[in-house]
Amino acid sequence: MSSKSRLNNAYKNAKRIAFNDNSKFILFSDCHRGDNSFADDFANNRNIYFHALKYYYNEGFQYCELGDGDELWENLTFESIFHAHKNVYMLMKQFHDEGRLHMVWGNHDMVYRNPDYVKKHLYSFFDPKTGEQEDLFCDITYNEALVLKHTETDQELFLTHGHQADWWNFLFWRWSRFLVRILWKPLNVMGIADPTSPAKNYKELIKIERRTKKWIISKNNLITIVGHTHRPRFPEPGDIAYFNDGSCVHPRSITGLEIEDGKISLIKWNIETSENGTLQIVRTLLEGPQKLLNYKTE
Repeated sequence: MSSKSRLNNAYKNAKRIAFNDNSKFILFSDCHRGDNSFADDFANNRNIYFHALKYYYNEGFQYCELGDGDELWENLTFESIFHAHKNVYMLMKQFHDEGRLHMVWGNHDMVYRNPDYVKKHLYSFFDPKTGEQEDLFCDITYNEALVLKHTETDQELFLTHGHQADWWNFLFWRWSRFLVRILWKPLNVMGIADPTSPAKNYKELIKIERRTKKWIISKNNLITIVGHTHRPRFPEPGDIAYFNDGSCVHPRSITGLEIEDGKISLIKWNIETSENGTLQIVRTLLEGPQKLLNYKTE
């Protein structure tokens, strides 16, 4: 099966979400939440991420997580990740309880495409304080893709992880997971990067972007938003409508895409030092805002 076929299937089977100019979405991907060990790339940015997500919750945004939220290649179980970052998951639970959480699986958490696995591990958690199983993400569903469709203009936005254009990490993800667990996890602690990861292999990154853009052209320049490569991308109107929200494991920062007032923006959250020497988490606009209609083609 080609990358075109895999992307076609993802689009065909995507969860459809209606939206309008009053809707607000924040798109993050590639959090790679781990167990807070030396190999947990998320741990360095967890405070930034939690602060940003709390801001979006208070501002009424819906949260779309576009895959690789949990690092289930390096870690054997979700439970160890949950206990390492429980405050994050309890905040995500607030989104879920209000119908504002939309989850996509990626190659590092592809086990979530199995509803039985999701039910067993994510519906509830054991609370040692009460000695009971408590609700977590009860009845949650994970999807391969999302399609946001504007109720007035009928414009569509296709959201997926993007590993469909990466044949090795889509078809042979179990082999990759095995190699990461026995080889690349200990080497990563020593600073040696996994060459099979497109985020750390520039040649693979370019190939994946090229395949995705080719598919976008075949779909009449459908706005497509992905992660996977960890490289933020924000095209100008008239260019191929390939967006990438980056990742939450950049050194000392996280990046994402905001959709608000019918516009899209690329943003960054990071820690800066104020003039009086205190540290503060700040939001920085990197690109946009750009009207979604500016990318619409007939």
